[in-house]
Amino acid sequence: MRWSCVGAGWSVLLAIVPPAAGAQGAAPQPVQVQMRNVAFHVDSTIVMDIAYARGRLRRKVADQSPYLDDKRSFVLELDSASIGVSPAALSQLLNRYTFAYPGSPLRRLTITIEHGQIRQHGTMRGISFDVLGDLSLTPDGELRLHPTTIKAVGIKVGGLMKFFGLNLEKLVNTDRARGVRIEGDDFLLSPTGLLPPPEVEGRVGRVEVTDSQIVQIFRPQDGRAAEPLKPPVPKAENYMFFRGGVLRFGKLTMDDTDLFIQDADPSDPFDFWLDRYNDQLVAGESRNTRDHGLIVDMPDFAKVIRRKG
Repeated sequence: MRWSCVGAGWSVLLAIVPPAAGAQGAAPQPVQVQMRNVAFHVDSTIVMDIAYARGRLRRKVADQSPYLDDKRSFVLELDSASIGVSPAALSQLLNRYTFAYPGSPLRRLTITIEHGQIRQHGTMRGISFDVLGDLSLTPDGELRLHPTTIKAVGIKVGGLMKFFGLNLEKLVNTDRARGVRIEGDDFLLSPTGLLPPPEVEGRVGRVEVTDSQIVQIFRPQDGRAAEPLKPPVPKAENYMFFRGGVLRFGKLTMDDTDLFIQDADPSDPFDFWLDRYNDQLVAGESRNTRDHGLIVDMPDFAKVIRRKG
């Protein structure tokens, strides 16, 4: 059944369903979320590889439920997750969002992985630099990049900087940068603060550097992981599942949300971009479940764009 065929039916159903108990004055319930094998777009080209995520959508304003068409209307709270970011994606994040403000001292940043270490190349106030360092996790869940070698215009400068009593913290002001600060010669990155909306909250408990990715393992701060959700399609491999609370999308409002979005082609990760979800929705198919839930088979974003092209 095409989405256009069920939209009117859902509008009627939602109009007659009485408000949930939470609407009578109790605190609104967040929308529970579970994702598996999702290539989640930050923008048209930057993608985060979500192997698994369990969390919730928390409304930003008390009387306004999360609205998928407005990614500033909610906070994605991560309880448990495994999220990978490629060096290319991290490079673009730093260039487009973190150091994109006027007068930024750091430009043209490029991140690569070399034998388990992180290499950062770019320009600082017009001077080419190259930093090779080790990536670790601080007790507060920040990513610490500790340089083992610093070069400027191809010359090692670590000893010279120490001789003059200088370090990167004194040379680079990061007050206006998003999700990054410098401590001595160390770069400290906030895994969630680097990202543009939707706002993400969560604590990284472990970080792994592979040949192709930096993998961040999120863990619950209180040590108690939320129970996994049971998707309506038990064998689904690539999906996003929204359950409970109130969720709005398009012209519809779901009370006691039961929305399951699965990859129409599970042979590769589910390529999803929130900014263009409606294009994917229109290109997909949907059906109702017996308990009034909604299942959507959605094609990858890249495939939708190829069809349009």
